[in-house]
Amino acid sequence: MAKNHCLAKSINEASWYQFRVWVKYFGKVFKRVTVAVNPQYTSQECSSCGEIVKKTLSTRTHACECGCVLDRDENAARIILSRGLGTVGHIGTSALDVGNACKDETSTLVGAN
Repeated sequence: MAKNHCLAKSINEASWYQFRVWVKYFGKVFKRVTVAVNPQYTSQECSSCGEIVKKTLSTRTHACECGCVLDRDENAARIILSRGLGTVGHIGTSALDVGNACKDETSTLVGAN
């Protein structure tokens, strides 16, 4: 059904909404906090310095002028994690605080022991 150009957008939006409903449900069942994060610019923002690094969809490596070189998906995951942690009240949480592999190979997740 998603191949129908007239309905594809609505079908995909309904699917993502249903996915979010299920994640929220299972978060309650397993007593976990779930947070929806705006994904805008997550694959372009540098997790080390916050600079926006424009790249095409075919570029799979994030390389910033600050020296941070990561897989594009790992960089985006770090940005999403920092935004999510900031939403639930982790004061001072930024992408710089969340396991910054560009500067510290032995870093851990904020709050982890």
